[in-house]
Amino acid sequence: MAEKENPNGTQFRLPDPAIVSRTMADVAERGQRIVSDFLKRQSGSPADPDPLKIGNAFLEMTTRLMANPARLVQAQLGFWHDYLTLWQNTARRMMGDETTPVIAEDDKDRRFKDDAWRDHEVFDFIRQTYLLSARYFRSVVEGTEGLEPKTAQKVDFYTRQFVDAMSPTNFLMTNPEVLRRTAETGGENLLRGLSNLLTDLERGRGKLKIRMTDDTKFKVGDNIAVTPGKVVFQNDLMQLIQYSPTTETVLKRPLLIIPPWINKFYILDLRPKNSFIRWAVEQGHTVFVISWVNPDAKLAEKGFEDYMLDGPYAALDAIEKVTGEKGANVIGYCLGGTLLASTLAHMAAKKDTRVKSATFFTTMVDFEEAGELGVFIDEEQLSALEEKMSKVGFLEGREMATTFNMLRANDLIWSFVVNNYLMGQEPFPFDLLYWNDDSTRMPAKMHSFYLRRMYQQNDLVKPGEIDLLGVKLDLRKIKLPTYILSTREDHIAPWLSTYRATQIYKGPTRFVLAASGHIAGVANPPDAGKYSHWIGDDLPPDPEAWFKGATELAGSWWPDWHRWVSGLDKATVPARIPGEGGLPAIEDAPGSFVKVMATD
Repeated sequence: MAEKENPNGTQFRLPDPAIVSRTMADVAERGQRIVSDFLKRQSGSPADPDPLKIGNAFLEMTTRLMANPARLVQAQLGFWHDYLTLWQNTARRMMGDETTPVIAEDDKDRRFKDDAWRDHEVFDFIRQTYLLSARYFRSVVEGTEGLEPKTAQKVDFYTRQFVDAMSPTNFLMTNPEVLRRTAETGGENLLRGLSNLLTDLERGRGKLKIRMTDDTKFKVGDNIAVTPGKVVFQNDLMQLIQYSPTTETVLKRPLLIIPPWINKFYILDLRPKNSFIRWAVEQGHTVFVISWVNPDAKLAEKGFEDYMLDGPYAALDAIEKVTGEKGANVIGYCLGGTLLASTLAHMAAKKDTRVKSATFFTTMVDFEEAGELGVFIDEEQLSALEEKMSKVGFLEGREMATTFNMLRANDLIWSFVVNNYLMGQEPFPFDLLYWNDDSTRMPAKMHSFYLRRMYQQNDLVKPGEIDLLGVKLDLRKIKLPTYILSTREDHIAPWLSTYRATQIYKGPTRFVLAASGHIAGVANPPDAGKYSHWIGDDLPPDPEAWFKGATELAGSWWPDWHRWVSGLDKATVPARIPGEGGLPAIEDAPGSFVKVMATD
């Protein structure tokens, strides 16, 4: 590797000509193959110029802005005043004066952590210019009067997507960390980044599928999802796993966990040290978990009622055969919790009392304020989605994953663009991100029902509006002990919305709020010593009033849940061995359903 000295005496490495030659040849060969494959798959399918249906929303915003030019002028004057102040401050800094920043990023914003963003006058100017521009764009959007709330939410969301995409951290010439790496490696980081980009395009078959982690370091059933157990029952939609006990006696009442089928169940069993499933087994629970199928076109006509019958109902029947117990404690996580609530309302109408307690992890049943996911739920987008699903019978798992990643674009998209393509680094092995990338499909009929009847029309919370198998659902008929766990920074199921369930269920209810988000706040083992949680016995209608009266406790909420659920029935029996009950073992946990990937 040769080195060259610039006029200032700084040493820059020159790239190895052999590496450049090999990379360019590789780019030519792989690029041609990627483009050819992509065009082949697009033949006869003209691309939608506005797949997210945001054009009309921005057109309406522009019309509203033009109706009140004075407000726009005022915003522009404020922006230019701050910008001129920044120019003056930068000039003074270059002459050696101390200055006060015009604007600073949020404390949680990790994009500008490199010291050069503050220590170097040019990069400090770039950083503050970007922050001022971002604030200006957001203020203009937020100040637009007369927009319908859903339109305003959509415009605000996609404005933030644009602002995040234009961050100077995302570009070679305006990111000091990338420039430093480029100088140190003679540009080899960019060559490696180009190779990483091609690899991701190949993975996505012409569409960019960003690698978030080194997926070669993980294998389901080998080093993640390794809690011992057996599959004891299965049908078209799920496998039921019974986990092996680690205590001589167990609680008489078994525990069933219903995870979401938007993701795979092993978020609750990543590694032994952060596995909720393993921990629950260690506390003396006989744990059963539903492992949902990764559906294909053959299951296109499976509806929400099929997930109810072949999910919780079938699982409760199987658990009774295995344990002899007619009663069970049941946990539902996210969409699994929405299914649990629907099933409980169905069971209440049928006088079925097999569920003795219900625990809801980050679950919405009232979708009036659905958070930023509501941006994707309007008639235009739903119709386009249904048309797309009708052609293949399901929603591709990657599309759902992209939607969730957009909710935290800086952390789950742009940070990897910088790391993988600009810095030329391989992603770090991280079990949570491997799980996040292990996407699942959605059957067309079920997904359309879920989005329309719950997200769009909010029918689940309306007594009698949803009919499943001839039974009109009324959540107010749920009268059993209920534990509701929400997370304070949840972007998927906002806690202000999940709290509304406390005013719906009629049984004794405990509401607990954990710190962090939809995943980290739930998968938070006591030994980690991370985060905190809030508890409060009074449940006023206003969630903010509850929070003001709540008590913050350090650490995980898991022990609080165990005390609550075990206190409902302390009776114990000898430990139950999977396969030795009323149902023989089919295969070892985690089973075969969870190993089917959306690309298989």
